[in-house]
Amino acid sequence: MPESAIEYADVLVVGGGPVGLVTALQLARNLPKAAFTVKIIEKYQKSSQDQYGRAITLFPRSSEMLDQLGLAEALAQQCFACRDTVNYDKHGKEFPGRGWSFMENMKDTKWDFALVLRQKYQEEIFRQALKKEGVELEAPWELKSVDVLEGVGKGGHRVLAGIVHPETGVKRVVKCRYLIGADGGRSSVRRLMDISFDGSSSEDQWVRVDGVIETDLPKPRTYCAIESPTHGNVLWAALDHGATRIGYAFTPERRKAYEVFDEEAAVKEAIASVKPFSLKFKQVDWWTVYVVGQRIARNFFTKECVFLAGDACHTHSSGAAQGMNTGMHDAVNLGWKLSLVLQGLANPDLLHTYEAERLPNVQRLINYDKDISRLMTMQLPENWQGDPNADVNEVLGHVMAEAATFSSGLGIYYEPDTYLNLAQSTGRSSVQPGQRAPDVTLQKPATFEATRLQTVTPNVARFYIVLFAGDVAITKENLSAFTNSIPQSHWLFDSKHPVSWISIFDGPGGPSTYETLGGMPFGRVLYDGDHSAHDRYGISTDKGAVLLLRPDGWVGTVVELGSGGKAGLERYFQRILVSK
Repeated sequence: MPESAIEYADVLVVGGGPVGLVTALQLARNLPKAAFTVKIIEKYQKSSQDQYGRAITLFPRSSEMLDQLGLAEALAQQCFACRDTVNYDKHGKEFPGRGWSFMENMKDTKWDFALVLRQKYQEEIFRQALKKEGVELEAPWELKSVDVLEGVGKGGHRVLAGIVHPETGVKRVVKCRYLIGADGGRSSVRRLMDISFDGSSSEDQWVRVDGVIETDLPKPRTYCAIESPTHGNVLWAALDHGATRIGYAFTPERRKAYEVFDEEAAVKEAIASVKPFSLKFKQVDWWTVYVVGQRIARNFFTKECVFLAGDACHTHSSGAAQGMNTGMHDAVNLGWKLSLVLQGLANPDLLHTYEAERLPNVQRLINYDKDISRLMTMQLPENWQGDPNADVNEVLGHVMAEAATFSSGLGIYYEPDTYLNLAQSTGRSSVQPGQRAPDVTLQKPATFEATRLQTVTPNVARFYIVLFAGDVAITKENLSAFTNSIPQSHWLFDSKHPVSWISIFDGPGGPSTYETLGGMPFGRVLYDGDHSAHDRYGISTDKGAVLLLRPDGWVGTVVELGSGGKAGLERYFQRILVSK
C-alpha cells in the first residue's frame, strides 16, 4: 500500500460509547493539538446508537471523576438525582434495609446520590465536549483488521488498523502508536488481537423495559426493589425526563409461555413482575432481553500498544448497576497515563499499571456480581455454605451491604507499595497510598469563598503535591525546612514536569497570606477554616503532612512535612517521570 494512502494518528479509539468517548476526550484535552492526533470510530451510525436504553446509573466516585474532567455539571443538568430507595416484599409491604438501601448511606462526597441519566443523553454530552477539543466521532466505520508491525520501537507507529465503511464499502488504513478497544462485549479489537475472554454465561435471562408509566406504587420516584416470587428481585428505577425502568428475571418457567418474545410480551411480563402493584406503560422507549454472564479478558494491555477498556475487557450482569461505572474507572485510569507517556513526560512502564490496577478491581466486581446475579434470580450463590433454605432476598441484602463502598466507588483502592502507590511514611495521615483522596471543603484567601479540593485538582494529567501545613504557629520550623529544600530539587521544582503545588493552612486565615506565613508558600493557597480537611485526612495540625495526589484523584504517597519530605517525593517521581 502506498504511504500516501495511510492516515496517521497517535491514538485510535475504537468504540463511541461512554468509555471510548471519555478516554478520547482526556487525550484530546491533554495532548498539544499541534503535535498529536486522536481519532475515534464507531461502527454504528450515531442515530441508531442514540436509543434510550442501556446503562443509566453513575455512582458517586464516577461522578467525582467526571466532575474533575469538567463533565459532571452537564450530566447533573439533565439527570434524576436519586437519593431515596425502597424495598417491598412479595406482599407489597415495605421491608427496610434490603435491596438498594446502601445508596442512602453514600456520604463523604458532594455527589452523594445515584446520578441517573440514560446513556443516550450521556453520550451526547461527551460527544459535544470532544467536538470542542477538535475531535469528532467518525461513524459508521468498522474495524476489520489489526497488524502490529515488528521492528518498530516502543512508542512508534506500530499498529496498522484497517477500517471499512459498512454502507459504502470504502476502506481506510490508520497507522497509530496506540490502539484502544472500547468497543463493547463483542469487541473487534479483542477478537482481532486474539485475546481470550475467560468466563461463562448462565441460562438466566433478564429483561429491561424503559418508558413512561402510570402506577399505584407508593414511592415510584426512587431506586426500588420488589421481591417478586415469580420474577426475582425486580428493579424499579426512576429515570431522567420522567421515565422509569422496570427490570426483572425472565425465568425458564416464564419463557415456556412464549414462542416469540417481543415488546408486547416484555411489557406483559413487566406488569406481572411488579404485583401486587399496578403498572401501565403510556409509552415504551426501549426494551431488551439478555443472557447473564461474567467474563474477563486475559489481557487489558498487550503488545505494548493495544489496550482494552470497558465491556471490551469485562462483562457482567447489570444486577449491581456497575457496568458504566467500571468502564469510567478504566477510562480515567488509562487516560492520564497514556497522555503523559505520549508526551515523553512519563516512563512507558507506567502503561503496565493500567492492567495491574484495574484487573484486581474488575475481579472483585465479578466475584460480587456472580453472587448478586444469582440471588436476583432467586438462587443462592454457587459456593453458598449457609442454610440451604435461607431467604435469598435477605442474603442479597447482606451481599449488597457488604459491597456498598465498592459499588459506590468511594471504597475502590489500588494496592499499596506498588509502582504508583508508594507507602513511605506511617502515621502521617489516615488516608493511605492507593486510596481515593477524599473531597473536602476549603476557603480561598481574601474572599474566604468556599471551594473544594477536587475542584482545585482537576484531572489534566498533572500530579498535585498537597501540603497540609497544619497550624503554622506550631509547624513553622518543619514547614520552612521542607519548603527551603524544594527549590534544590530538579524533580519537584522544574516547570517541565507535570506537577502542581497546593498549600492548605489550618485555620481561617487573615488579610494577607504573606503576613500570615511570613513569606509566600508554594503553589495555590487555601485555608482549612474549620479544621475539617485536616480531620478528614487524619493529619495532626501540630505536625502537618504532605500528600501526593495522582492525576486521577487517588493518593500516590504520603511524606513528612519536614526536611525528609523532599527525598520521599523524589523517590516517587524518579520511578515514574522522565528527567527533563
